[in-house]
Amino acid sequence: MTASRDTADFPAGQGFGSGLDAGGGSGSDAGPGSRRRRRGRGGGRPGFGPEGPDPESSVASDPEPDPASVARAIVLRQLTSSAKSRLQLSRKLAERNIPENVAEAVLDRFQEVRLIDDAEFAETWVRSRSQSRKLAKGALRRELAEKGIDAETAASALEQLSDEDEESAARLLVERKLRPGTDLSDRAERDKATRRLASMLARKGYQPSQAFRIVGEVLAAHTDHPGVDSPADVLFDG
Repeated sequence: MTASRDTADFPAGQGFGSGLDAGGGSGSDAGPGSRRRRRGRGGGRPGFGPEGPDPESSVASDPEPDPASVARAIVLRQLTSSAKSRLQLSRKLAERNIPENVAEAVLDRFQEVRLIDDAEFAETWVRSRSQSRKLAKGALRRELAEKGIDAETAASALEQLSDEDEESAARLLVERKLRPGTDLSDRAERDKATRRLASMLARKGYQPSQAFRIVGEVLAAHTDHPGVDSPADVLFDG
């Protein structure tokens, strides 16, 4: 999803450009004050860029700019840097003191032209985080919920991650994190490694029983012993 898509669908006077112009004064201004303002926009005045006031600076709180125009500029900038959920954008607008009714109207319009799409965002998030961070479905589901993605949309996005993919990622993680030189023939060392690696998988969203099973199978492949003790033995070993 790109922030430039469907921008032509915005009504005249409500496009992204108007949001920037609204903060820089009208073209009908005359006199030294307006000339100084125009020079300031190109001369490095704090809070101003080449196209007018930076919507993320304190200049956005100036009483002159139209709140809807400032909101549109903020949303556009956020979407240009990376995809965002509607809730993330709503929080950003609240941080910038955009009135709630204005923020909702602007977000509705961006969603109408599909510049905001929570379903697409969720699918992209799952692909990215499962590949780069090796997160399990449990952790991904929590992250999506924190970003305002509803349970049904999250479940649909998580369908692209199979159980086999999840286990393969977990095994790869354990292999990478297994410290070279660990004496797996020593019971204490093996149990210590098991706890550490299972805890690592748990932080990635894997269920405890699944984490201990995968760790046990990987460690068993690295030793002549039949495998680690059961999860209960490892957890409650005195």
